[in-house]
Amino acid sequence: MQKNKKALVLLNMGGARNKAELKMFLTNMFNDKNIITVKNSIIRKMIAFFITTSRLDSAWKNYEEIGNESPINKLTEKLVAKCNNKIKDYKTYQVMRYTPPFAKEVIDQILKDEIKEIVLLPLYPQFSTTTTKSSVEDFIDFLPYSFGRNVKYIENFYKNSKFNDCIVEELVKNVQNPTEYNLIFSAHGLPQKIVDAGDPYETQMNEHVKILSEILKEKEIRFKSINLAYQSKVGPMKWLEPSLEDMLKNFREQNILIYPIAFIIDNSETNFELDIEYREIAHKLEIKEYKVCKCVNDSDAFIEVIEDIIKN
Repeated sequence: MQKNKKALVLLNMGGARNKAELKMFLTNMFNDKNIITVKNSIIRKMIAFFITTSRLDSAWKNYEEIGNESPINKLTEKLVAKCNNKIKDYKTYQVMRYTPPFAKEVIDQILKDEIKEIVLLPLYPQFSTTTTKSSVEDFIDFLPYSFGRNVKYIENFYKNSKFNDCIVEELVKNVQNPTEYNLIFSAHGLPQKIVDAGDPYETQMNEHVKILSEILKEKEIRFKSINLAYQSKVGPMKWLEPSLEDMLKNFREQNILIYPIAFIIDNSETNFELDIEYREIAHKLEIKEYKVCKCVNDSDAFIEVIEDIIKN
């Protein structure tokens, strides 16, 4: 290992490679105290067991429609390989929150590589306690005290100009005439009570859409409308609004372009929910054309974004 190299650790939620890992993913996610905010760990484990048991088979049917695995793993592996090839003075690793590779095994490898400094980059552009905080806390819990202050993490990066240029480039690539399309930035939803408790996710999401809207205006890229909606609601409690399903109802017999603004790497929520499930809803609503953008994934432009984020 080259002396004085730092570790760049990309944090994300993970995704299943098979049905056993899907069970692991659901169990770990619903046992996460940042997701299920019940303080009693025994009760939380019981809740996780019941939710996982009730949802596993139906969730796996969704995975079957996208090739029996989440695309997040292979795409992240490609991203890590590109980072290691292109970003000097860093060795890049990946850590997933709910499926392998887990924090402990990656920290063990960092120690074997004799690296003394770590930069954590959660692959969530906007901060949330349910994503960024959860992933960072999980990593820190396994980190030896010997690292001391030699660990820093990137809290968010939705204001990064190079990152936003990547998004705009993807938008433009998908439509020839933006004025014929209603643009919807689709974000993963959150229960309203989490936001009410102080989570800044909704505020940062609104700020991000405003930033992107201003960039589009400056570049004279005019969509018919620009909107923000939330997907992935589960259960009876109130979630952030408007829901994507309700938003789509506003655009019957019109064209839609969806951008998954909360995600960096394509996963089951982009490939199944947005590209299959909501497409079917759009068809029933007689929406003329329904397009879904890809995430930035392992693009060369996003490698430059990462380099800009960690070195500035």
